[in-house]
Amino acid sequence: MDDTEIAAIANYLDKPFGEIRLMHTRPARGRNSLSEFANGDCTFFDPRTRRCTIYPVRPRQCRTWPFWRSNIASPEDWERTRQTCPGAGCGELVTIEEIEFRASQINL
Repeated sequence: MDDTEIAAIANYLDKPFGEIRLMHTRPARGRNSLSEFANGDCTFFDPRTRRCTIYPVRPRQCRTWPFWRSNIASPEDWERTRQTCPGAGCGELVTIEEIEFRASQINL
């Protein structure tokens, strides 16, 4: 996540930039990433509605999930992703062109 994405979330929620950075991000691989609760849910996930509370301004890491290079590098990697994310492999069919586009947006 970059500062522009954090600012977009802050503006959307009408919260200070510093609050979003402090309470909802963590360092990961030399960048910022959204924080998760101990159960793996993002801090912006509403367990009652089962929806993202920042969906219109979700950062690149969310817009491209699960099509990160690390998740699609091999059939075994994709199966591991499917085992940990109940939504992976479900829903509408995504074209290979779209998968490649999303994978090119973030290097994880």
